[in-house]
Amino acid sequence: MIRRFQTSYGQKLLILATVPLILAVAAISVLVTNQSRALAEREIEALETELIEAKKAELQNYVTLAKNAFFWTYGNRAPDDETAKTRVTQILAAMIYGDDGFYFVYDYNGVNIVSPRQTHLIGQNLSGQTDSAGTPITDRLIDIARNGAGYHTYLWPKPSTGEDALMVAYVTGLGSWQWALGTGVFIDDVVNTVAAARADMERRIDQTFVQIGLITFLALLGVSLSGLFITIRERRLADAKQKQLTQRILDTQEEERGRVARELHDSISQILVSVRYALETARRRLAKGDERAGQNIDHGIETLAGAIQEVRRISRDLRPGVLDDLGLGPALKALIEDFRQRTGIQTTFETVVFRNRLDADAKIALYRVAQEALTNIERHAQAKNVALSLAGTKRGAQMRISDDGLGLPGKPHQDSASPHLAGGMGLRNMQERIDQLGGILSVYSPRKGGTVIEARVPLSHMLPPDPQVPDTSLLRPKGAL
Repeated sequence: MIRRFQTSYGQKLLILATVPLILAVAAISVLVTNQSRALAEREIEALETELIEAKKAELQNYVTLAKNAFFWTYGNRAPDDETAKTRVTQILAAMIYGDDGFYFVYDYNGVNIVSPRQTHLIGQNLSGQTDSAGTPITDRLIDIARNGAGYHTYLWPKPSTGEDALMVAYVTGLGSWQWALGTGVFIDDVVNTVAAARADMERRIDQTFVQIGLITFLALLGVSLSGLFITIRERRLADAKQKQLTQRILDTQEEERGRVARELHDSISQILVSVRYALETARRRLAKGDERAGQNIDHGIETLAGAIQEVRRISRDLRPGVLDDLGLGPALKALIEDFRQRTGIQTTFETVVFRNRLDADAKIALYRVAQEALTNIERHAQAKNVALSLAGTKRGAQMRISDDGLGLPGKPHQDSASPHLAGGMGLRNMQERIDQLGGILSVYSPRKGGTVIEARVPLSHMLPPDPQVPDTSLLRPKGAL
């Protein structure tokens, strides 16, 4: 059996507060991370470019120094002077620097002439040579030398370790001898510096994530504690209101029971006692042969008929059958007609035809509001005229009850938010019935006097017209709702 997940008020409040916060933090985190990584990459690329450019400038200076070292030997000798060439190769072979720095020379045919760090390469034709990544080495260096001078980057065994490392070489051409002269520098230190910078960037991004996560956790903790506090507070208020409502329901029930008891005692009981007295009198007269016994029986029957009418009236007050059988319109009409006959107050009743029907909750609520309002008018208003109207509006349905009585204390001119609505049990009952429907109850006293009660029910309680069933709720001609 699958149980549906149900959330409490506190859980809904927590979700409502935390989900947007989490989404916002996630979006900010992604945005900050992307921007930080992009900025750091630009900085690292700039650093790498700056370091490599510095290395290249250094290589160019090294080659210039080497050429100065053998300038007179190279410049004053013929292209086929082998002695001069030997002298130059000896000078270049001796010019090593650092742990891995050296000069190299290739002729334009690809034969290695100078390689002081790796002497086994001297005399070998290295045309077509490539590094472990497939990058051409010798042929590319010779092409650069033929065109003047330039840089080339490739993998080359590092003399100090024997392992391949990335090297940037600067090569220039000695045209008269058809030599390619150059030197190179390994940039693994640059690679290591860039890698360290990237690692530092990732570390700082991770720290930012941790800080954002910590801030988010503290924010969620604050929201949770606030939600817990609000939930506890609201629950206490709800419990208090529930106790008040329960007590009010009990008071209302006791008041209704007392009213019914008074009605039964003051009317039904007395009527039945009168019927009994008439029947007993008729029995005695029948025993004596008195012809007036028939008059007592007729009086008893009439009195019993009044008792039946009184029982119907009390039953109608408790739950009018016409409300279920014929709808709200006839029920309100019967209610105000009975009010007129009972009190002698002049009444008017009207409605406006509209097709939509009210649901059962709205009908009983409006009927009880009208019943309570007429009871208040009868007891307190000292009115001479009462008007009741019911109409459909674009926002739902509206019932209006007005009188020309004494009005409300203090003559308030506000709606259902007014303090006077909490002043009496009847007004509170009306207010709660309309609130349960999501409607609005307005009670006010016009400046000319009297009291006006307006109950508005929203469209959510309006049912669409049913063409198959006659509308007995609100579809009535004017005056006969």
